Amino acid sequence: MVGRVHSFESFGTVDGPGIRSVVFLQGCPMRCKYCHNPDTWDAAGGQEMSAEDVAREVLKYKSYFAGGGGVTVSGGEPLMQLGFVLELFTLLKQRGIHTCLDTSGVCFSEEDARYKALARVTDLVLLDVKHIDDTAHRFLTGRSNAPVLAFAKFLEGEGVRMWVRHVLVPGLTDDDAMLQKLRAFLDSLSNVDRVEVLPYHTMGVQKYRALLRGYPLEGVQPPSPERVENAKRILRAGKYAH
Repeated sequence: MVGRVHSFESFGTVDGPGIRSVVFLQGCPMRCKYCHNPDTWDAAGGQEMSAEDVAREVLKYKSYFAGGGGVTVSGGEPLMQLGFVLELFTLLKQRGIHTCLDTSGVCFSEEDARYKALARVTDLVLLDVKHIDDTAHRFLTGRSNAPVLAFAKFLEGEGVRMWVRHVLVPGLTDDDAMLQKLRAFLDSLSNVDRVEVLPYHTMGVQKYRALLRGYPLEGVQPPSPERVENAKRILRAGKYAH
């Protein structure tokens, strides 16, 4: 199967446990206002590669996985290329490689049987929950969060471990009541091993300018250290404390 690949990172240290090869796939159905990789949106972009070719590329660095690392597939939104990810992860598991999926979950459909097959070859999911409120999620991303929350529940049912990520954006995702609502949802799950608060940054602004696009959050500054710590206190309390 052929997929569209945006880029590779050889020694990722923030995309799952250990040192990881990271594959960034092309294409995303969402238009997050704070996205710092708008160059990954176009599903027709990137380079075409077979799953075997991608596996060969990432396995060049297998010797660095010994400390608990592996391969992470990210995006864009990797689940736009579900069949390709399934084939790639199957190849990697045959070679004993730890597999991690970095996704928003927005493409999930319980009617698609391939998700059960994917769960069997996925060791960890990094689930980016943009907003717990559906209306706010639609405003922020252009899509409902219903598939995201359903995907989290599906992963629990399939026994797939999960790290949850939440980008903290002043005025959009840092409301205490919504953070507490997100925490309540996480408390309903038994497969969440970690909760990460990712402070909003402006490093993607130059990409928008290069693409001749207006930046949606022009003038919005990163959250203060106090607000970041507040979000961590709420979301990481109890069993998620790290």
